[in-house]
Amino acid sequence: MLNPGMLRFRARSAVVAALGVLAGAAPALGQSLSRFPDPIFHDGYNGLAATGTANISAADAARFLAQATFGPTDADIAHLRSVGYQGWLTEQFAATPTYEITDRPGKTNSAYLNWVANVLHEDVGQNNRQEAWFQGALGGPDPQFPTNSAYTHTDQLRQRVAFALSEIFVISDQNPTLDGYARGMAWYYDQLIKDAFGNYRQLLQDVTLSPAMGEYLNMVGNRRADLTQNVHPDENYGREINQLFSVGLVMLNLDGTPQLDSGGKPIPTYGQATITNFAHVFTGWNWADCDKNYDYPQNGPPVFNGTYSDHFTDCFSPYQEPDGFLKPMKAFDVVNYPDPGDPSYHDNGTDPVNDAHNKQLLAYDATATTIAAVNGGVLPDGASAFSNGTAAQDLAFALDNIFNHPNVGPFIAKQLIMRLVTSNPTPAYVARVAGIFNNDGTGTRGNLKAVVQAILLDPEARYGQFHNPESFGKLREPLLTLTHFWRAMGAQHRCGNNIAATANSSASMYANQPYRYAGYGTTWVTGQSTSYGVGVNQASLDAPTVFNFFKPSFSPPGEASARGLVAPEFQIATDSIVAGSNNTFASYALYGNYDINASCNANDDFGDVVVNYSQDKALAGSANGGASDPSNRLVDAYNIRFMSGQMSPYMRDQLVSYLNTIDSTWANGSQDWRLQRVYRALYLILTSPEYMIQK
Repeated sequence: MLNPGMLRFRARSAVVAALGVLAGAAPALGQSLSRFPDPIFHDGYNGLAATGTANISAADAARFLAQATFGPTDADIAHLRSVGYQGWLTEQFAATPTYEITDRPGKTNSAYLNWVANVLHEDVGQNNRQEAWFQGALGGPDPQFPTNSAYTHTDQLRQRVAFALSEIFVISDQNPTLDGYARGMAWYYDQLIKDAFGNYRQLLQDVTLSPAMGEYLNMVGNRRADLTQNVHPDENYGREINQLFSVGLVMLNLDGTPQLDSGGKPIPTYGQATITNFAHVFTGWNWADCDKNYDYPQNGPPVFNGTYSDHFTDCFSPYQEPDGFLKPMKAFDVVNYPDPGDPSYHDNGTDPVNDAHNKQLLAYDATATTIAAVNGGVLPDGASAFSNGTAAQDLAFALDNIFNHPNVGPFIAKQLIMRLVTSNPTPAYVARVAGIFNNDGTGTRGNLKAVVQAILLDPEARYGQFHNPESFGKLREPLLTLTHFWRAMGAQHRCGNNIAATANSSASMYANQPYRYAGYGTTWVTGQSTSYGVGVNQASLDAPTVFNFFKPSFSPPGEASARGLVAPEFQIATDSIVAGSNNTFASYALYGNYDINASCNANDDFGDVVVNYSQDKALAGSANGGASDPSNRLVDAYNIRFMSGQMSPYMRDQLVSYLNTIDSTWANGSQDWRLQRVYRALYLILTSPEYMIQK
């Protein structure tokens, strides 16, 4: 039995070894079995259009699903093999979206958080938001209608892309205000789900006008300058929408490489003056409930006064919940309310003293794939041929200015490739996907559905692990490792009691809700870095900064950086976090905790997420174990399910040899000895460097 000290040593060793796997470290001299998977017949032999189990191997199907979902299952692998890559994508694009708080049309309380609030009568908090996220990420039956297939959650690709977008367009519950408004954060995430296969321009607008983003990056309540009071527009959102959401800091070629000046230095995309001008454009927006006929004092209910008055910066209050965070921000900028003294809070360039004039935004020339910046990127003062001078029209000009910048295609294409497929895509791969962003073949720019399809069907995505073995791949994010494990092992919620809800005397139904993913030991602690439960230091919308959990440019010191490779996820692969994650899988896999067949504790009010170890007992052996009853069927099945058939001959030999030492003498009371093989196979695979690097 491994103790915590041994687990920490193993965790640290796994990280070091994983760096070697990412960088393509060679096998040790004298090693008879290769540490690399066998590439034979995995180089486009059947083509991307192949369908049928005879044409797409189980390994290739699993590998595709590892990129496009929250983890392959045996059923998903079989289905993909039957319909082919394109058939599967077509199904996914048509699948009904799983929203956290947005009901299906005509289906009241069909969204998870509305069900929790209005049917179970619970006060919705961040724990419930994480439950809603896991419902989408894990898929499967709905907890409200577990036997109604019409409500089954099948939109894995949409959910996976939305999660990738959430790591680009970051908000976080680590913001104290947002932490208190889980429903508002869920509505923001629903915008990412809605727009995952839509147009990037619409996504940019929905993100910009989301109250949660407005709160996180200070656009809500942002007002035009008043130099008499030393008031200036906040620059936070104006900076991040450019640096992190769209164009980046330096000019890019179509292939994502930086453009260089005559001195060989990268060319900046913009300067400080540009950000200042964007900040002035992003003024005049506030909560939609800041109605002109009401005052919203800091304390007390809204007061009708028939005028907009001067409460622009004070209108948000708890009285707006639940609706304040659940609709786009509204512009308050026109001086034509019943009270003629109401001020306009949008800088449209007409105030000769306080406003920025003829605002220079992003300037860029026309290229073969993009148009030139309208009016050279200059937003004229007041009404003009380019804007009528309102906050909404000026915002549209600014977002169009960003959207059409030539950097956006390669910038977004590369980040999505890095989140789904590989940390170090070749410039040619980036250029192919960026070209689809610029024109999807119908003349449309920003079609994210076409971009996602191009990413997943690109030859580098499908065969890059063999074309570029020393640079292809990515470290699996801790949360995605957890979802993979849960999906592959049939995770459900078990136990818990029907207890009095917070809001009233009705019962909260934790018990007998197999697809409600709740629990103190599991779902609710994923964002912690503890060594108990499932603390993996990562949870939905829980990043420590606007730069996400890790920066796309991060390169760990050592072999990876020496080879010029980036490995973003290694930024959170610290000793303590890796040890905690390792202990998480020890708690699950090595020690067999959270078993779906275990008895419930009558005092456990909330239950936990459990898995079905017994589903694989038949693969682990059939007689008494030992070398005469080998474990190879179990290892080979896990090689497909967890490692997409990429387990090296060396690793397979080591696993089979070790697991063959387990026999019927390992039985623990009434527990079948074959479960000991299942536990150890899972633990050793999930913490191995070969698994940690998704190739």
